[in-house]
Amino acid sequence: MKYAADFRSIARNALKGKWGIAVVAGLIASLLGAIGSGGPELNVEFNDGNFNASLQVLGQDVVSSNGGFEFWPVFAGIATYIAIFAVIMGIALFILGSIVEAGYMKFNLDLVDRQKEAEIGTMFGYFQFWKTTACARLLQSVYVLLWSLLFIIPGIVAGYSYAMTSYILAENPELTASEAIERSKRMMSGNRWRLFCVQISFIGWDILSALLTFGIGSLWITPYKQAATAAFYREISGTEYKYAQPEQPRV
Repeated sequence: MKYAADFRSIARNALKGKWGIAVVAGLIASLLGAIGSGGPELNVEFNDGNFNASLQVLGQDVVSSNGGFEFWPVFAGIATYIAIFAVIMGIALFILGSIVEAGYMKFNLDLVDRQKEAEIGTMFGYFQFWKTTACARLLQSVYVLLWSLLFIIPGIVAGYSYAMTSYILAENPELTASEAIERSKRMMSGNRWRLFCVQISFIGWDILSALLTFGIGSLWITPYKQAATAAFYREISGTEYKYAQPEQPRV
C-alpha cells in the first residue's frame, strides 16, 4: 500500500519535463471552473435601490460597477435581462466546468500513466458527454449539501466518497452519473482517510506559496496535487500501470 509520500514521488516523476504543459492545463481548468471555485462568475445584486454587477475570475473583480447604479423603474427591464443573462451564464459555466473537469482528470491520468502524451486537447474531449458530466457534478453538490444539513462532518465524508467520480467518468464516459457516483463510493470505502492524508501533505507548499509568492506558486502546486491524486486513483481503482515499477537494466 502506498502512502502520501509515494504518490507525491509518482507525481514528481510524471511531471519531469512536463511542468510547462501541466501548469497551462491547471490554469485553464481553474479559469473554466473545472477545479476549485476559480471559474468566471457573474454576480448581480440589488441593495437599497442600487444595482451592482461584477465579473470575477479566480475570485478577483475583472469588471465591476464600482459603487453601483441607482435603480430606477425605467431600468427594471434592463435589470431583468441582466439577471436572466447571469442565470444563463451560470448554467453554461457550470456545464462547461463539468466537461473540462472530466477532461482534466483524463489529462492527469495520461500524465502519470506515461503510456501516451498528455495533451491540452484532451481537456475538451468530453463535450458529447456533457449531460452525464453536468448531472454528476450537480448530484454530488446536492448530496453533499443534504449530508451537510445533518452536521458538517457527514458532508465532508460524502465529499470524499464522491471524489473519484470525475476520474471514473474520464475513463468510463458511457456510465450514468449515478453509476459513476456509486462506483466512487465503493472505491473510496476505506480510502477516504488516505486521500485526506494525500491532500493535507501539501499544506506546507500551500503556506509557502501564500507567504512567499502571494499565491502565484499555486500555478505549480495545482498540477503537483492533481498528479498525486491521479496516482492515488490509479492505485485504489486497480488500474495502476507499470510507471510505479523501476526500469529493468538492459543486458
